[in-house]
Amino acid sequence: MRHPRVQSSLCWLIAQYIRLVYWTGNWKLIDEAEPVALATAKKPFILAFWHGRLLMIPYSLPGRGTVSMLISSHPDGQLIARTVLHFDIVTIAGSTSKGGASAIRNLVRVLRNNGIVGITPDGPRGPRMRASEGVAALARISNLPVFPVTFSASRGVVFGSWDRFFLPLPFSRGVFIWGKPIHVPKDAGPDVIAIKREQIEAGLNEITERADRLVGAREVKPAAAELDSASVGH
Repeated sequence: MRHPRVQSSLCWLIAQYIRLVYWTGNWKLIDEAEPVALATAKKPFILAFWHGRLLMIPYSLPGRGTVSMLISSHPDGQLIARTVLHFDIVTIAGSTSKGGASAIRNLVRVLRNNGIVGITPDGPRGPRMRASEGVAALARISNLPVFPVTFSASRGVVFGSWDRFFLPLPFSRGVFIWGKPIHVPKDAGPDVIAIKREQIEAGLNEITERADRLVGAREVKPAAAELDSASVGH
């Protein structure tokens, strides 16, 4: 599985499966007007989505250019990185425990060059559906909004992994839902950052619950665990 040719073939197959699920399904976008307008105008912003709802995110934003995504340097993270490359998503290596500061600097550079950045606030190791403060901190440094986004599908499998990874099946009825943007003031202190972290987490959980309800999917609950305020996500 670690051989480069095997990984390359596996990533290609996963990308083809994502395309199959999308093109055989009946997918609907909800509340996408503002992020789509920004993407079409080549204006920067941050999009946030849970680790377990990562698979179909490449199709959540019509009209976009290249997106940069923070991904763990762990081999599993690099498998994701090579897969999303098929969808014009480039990756920046980093995680909560290694390379975080350097990765944040690289993400800020992308945003200042009018790029779009994607982050899973509960990655790479959780707790599930609990946001770190790293996304709010990035929004403060860059002075750009965070848009929560998620997806769900009427037919799918929820794995028993820490993130309860959701694998949609072909010929599903699916939805992408965008949440309201969260703005973080440039002069925000620790108390405000903590409040904004809670808003990002609540926004993501609200639209994820709504998406599951709309298509009749099994609801996934957030993990009950302590948060690491220094973590960045990926």
